[in-house]
Amino acid sequence: MPGTEGRCRAGPASVTAGPSLQRILACDSLYPYGAAIQGAPVVCRSVTELVSTDVAAPMTMRPPQSEGQPTLSALSIETPDSARRGRRSTPGAVTSGVTFSSLGVPAHMVAALASAGITTPFPIQALTLPDALAGRDVLGRGRTGSGKTLAFAIPLVAALAGGHTMACRPRGLVLVPTRELANQVHAVILPLARAAGLSAVTVFGGSPQSRQVAALRARADILVACPGRLADLIQQGHCHLGDVEVSVLDEADHMADLGFLPVVRRLLDATPAGGQRMLFSATLDNDVDVLVRRFLHNPVRHAADAVAAAPAAMVHHLLTVTPADRAAVLTTLAGGKNRSLIFTRTRRSAQRLARQLAAARIPAAELHGNLGQGARERNLASFSSGTTRVMVATDIAARGIHVDGIDLVIHADPPAEHKAYLHRSGRTARAGASGVVITLQTPPQAGDVRALMRKANVTPLTATVHSGSPLLRTIVGAPAAPATLPAPQPAPELATAAPLATGTAAAAMSSRYRARRGR
Repeated sequence: MPGTEGRCRAGPASVTAGPSLQRILACDSLYPYGAAIQGAPVVCRSVTELVSTDVAAPMTMRPPQSEGQPTLSALSIETPDSARRGRRSTPGAVTSGVTFSSLGVPAHMVAALASAGITTPFPIQALTLPDALAGRDVLGRGRTGSGKTLAFAIPLVAALAGGHTMACRPRGLVLVPTRELANQVHAVILPLARAAGLSAVTVFGGSPQSRQVAALRARADILVACPGRLADLIQQGHCHLGDVEVSVLDEADHMADLGFLPVVRRLLDATPAGGQRMLFSATLDNDVDVLVRRFLHNPVRHAADAVAAAPAAMVHHLLTVTPADRAAVLTTLAGGKNRSLIFTRTRRSAQRLARQLAAARIPAAELHGNLGQGARERNLASFSSGTTRVMVATDIAARGIHVDGIDLVIHADPPAEHKAYLHRSGRTARAGASGVVITLQTPPQAGDVRALMRKANVTPLTATVHSGSPLLRTIVGAPAAPATLPAPQPAPELATAAPLATGTAAAAMSSRYRARRGR
């Protein structure tokens, strides 16, 4: 086919507390004072926010439309007035008996999901799938771990099945903020795409561009990309978005936080205006609303949880330490038998803390921007498989990284804002599991952290501790056996080079060399 060689040509266009939670709830008496954990629902009346109630509250999947008011229905017949405003759904627990088949998912995709052990839709999936499969623009909000990826992956693949893709002109586009999230989204999409006879490829920095270009030339149907690298490939003429039928923005608020919005706007401007667009995020703020108003047409709005609310099965601790005790307290917390994820504010802090833990015979993987892509993938795989029990990371791991069974999240450095706190903390207590979140603060940080907790709608259990405080062991349990780190291998002995000839020997050798040259 023309255009497949060289550079491609542009063409036309209710939760049960687990053991860790029960252990923490039993230790309230060790605190100077305690407080109940708040997970109260928050009702938002802003135009850009979604009406929310408690996740566990019973719900009706599609309530009838109310005359003359912003509707919460997604299936009722629209009036012209409601069509201009868009529609919203009420979050809540999905009624029993809802299956992927009953939501309209094609049979071959239902089989692919069942083969992966996925048979029951999460609330965000049950809410959004009927509208997304019908081709409507969707604006969905759900906290991390709520199942947002499948909520857009299923309609994306279903819409593209049976079509034809030209070289370097994908028909499906998913924009994500980080490489790790791109890999995880690709891993979710790929089995569904294969079941539908489609292909998917990732595009992000830190990896060889030649492989990504080759995949695009091989007519990849779905492109999962970070904005920066995709913009570079488009500028070089290796990719064109004129054939995109479905566009998805995942973790849109994080892309706004990272300064990607100008690039994202340029990329979406390059896609056909009549295509389907879906935007999913854990939070929807004013920066995201700019994208919604510009690129989504009459979006159906769905929310699966309360705004700025932490899961009810998540226990929050706020521990005050002196700067001198901070490293020792972190070592004690990481030294338990829990799978722990520790967040630091900077890359250097992550590297330094990982070395300190290794010196205490607590092997810890690192995840931050100073690592190459191969090292990041290996460290994440080691932590995901359980080979390494502790991960020290910057906020690169706060969004979209899915690792099952994280028992403990530790904020070694308090985050700068409440959204970052919720996203970091969302690595534990996922999909109904229980989890523990610990934030360390020094006395000068107390005012800022108190304001952060208030905005996050979290009332933590507070205490002042030092490295020998019994409360630390009550939180994390008995210490794990010290790991046996591999002994350093002795450097191989270098072969001893023959001594250089000097004096008369050197003269003799030189004479023989000149004699050979003269022959």
